[in-house]
Amino acid sequence: MSLMTSWVARANLPGCDFPLNNLPYGVFEDGRGARMGVAIGDYVLDVGAVDHRLDPALFAAPSWNAVMAAGPEVWAALRARLTELLSDEAHRSAVEPYLMLLAEVALLMPFAVTEYTDFYAAKNHAFNVGTMFRGAENALPPNWLSIPIGYNGRASSVVVSGTEVRRPWGQLKAPDAELPEFAPCRRFDLELEMGAIVGTPSDGMVSVAQADEMIFGYVLLNDWSARDIQAWEYQPLGPFQSKATATTISPWIVTAAALAPFRISTPERERELLPYLSEPGPMLYDIALEVALVPEGGEEVVISRTNYSEMYYSAAQQLCHHTSSGCAMRTGDLLGSGTISGTTPDSRGSLLEMSWGGKEPLALPGGGTRSFLEDGDTLTLRGAAQGDGYRIGFGESTGKVLPAVPQPDWTKD
Repeated sequence: MSLMTSWVARANLPGCDFPLNNLPYGVFEDGRGARMGVAIGDYVLDVGAVDHRLDPALFAAPSWNAVMAAGPEVWAALRARLTELLSDEAHRSAVEPYLMLLAEVALLMPFAVTEYTDFYAAKNHAFNVGTMFRGAENALPPNWLSIPIGYNGRASSVVVSGTEVRRPWGQLKAPDAELPEFAPCRRFDLELEMGAIVGTPSDGMVSVAQADEMIFGYVLLNDWSARDIQAWEYQPLGPFQSKATATTISPWIVTAAALAPFRISTPERERELLPYLSEPGPMLYDIALEVALVPEGGEEVVISRTNYSEMYYSAAQQLCHHTSSGCAMRTGDLLGSGTISGTTPDSRGSLLEMSWGGKEPLALPGGGTRSFLEDGDTLTLRGAAQGDGYRIGFGESTGKVLPAVPQPDWTKD
């Protein structure tokens, strides 16, 4: 597919994240209340204000959940109509008054998160982490090549890009200590992930193909992680408070339809999957990803570049497996892919891997090093799929680390 041209001139530039081919959905606020919008070039279009030819009730609340629940036919009709309105010059006079510059609006949460599940489904990341703690010969758990491992997270922890993240408190136990202490996290980390958003709900098990049709779109996702809290609490059941501080997503939902030209297959299987997880076709996407770090008062440095294609399990496989117990999935459920790491040190998706557990600190160009995040650090995830003369961009997922709050004195009333 080549570039689809719009009468919004800047949407036609090769480096634009939001050409007509993309049309990602978000929620914006400009002083006149929060509204549903679609990004085009340097602008956001107030979708509810134009002649979309759909039930106005779908756009009554500043959230995309109602549209998501309406299903694929409505998704396709809305995308086709917006493409028509923004490509045909005949509609310009009616549509242009409802365009606002992105630089002049605030971007809010694009949907209400119903539930949140995080997976551990990129092999390079799983192998790196396992090697650090168990050695290369036992890096992957015995079940890893057969099952998409995940855990149920906190929907309340999901925040939109730009939200500041406070360093968490928790129980930490030093290797040479007999008992834990309660203290601010000392090994705070990022995780570069993609998030898949469930559009249509399910009741009972679905196939991989059905799961793929249920996915409305994708966001960038940073699953902030307190590694030292995790090391003490995850024995034996897994992450709990170490993953409950914040999960930052990008403000634009890039639809599965926009990403369709970039589908690629998952890797060859080292162990044959059980039939229910078999894919009927390419289920991954070729999306270039990067992580940038800005120290307090410093300059930005890109510390990692990788690709969503590094995943071992697709979002459709993850969703299919999620339903295999009979678990009902609901509109607004969010699935985190798990940390996406490549095969080289500069393509790892977490500081835990980049610094190899703190043993090999990352040198910053302006001086200083990083093993884990410091107060004042700002992390930004970016991603885009590159087409023929256009790109499908996700915008940014950004968060700044703030110091831990002082510990309250609970002995006082």
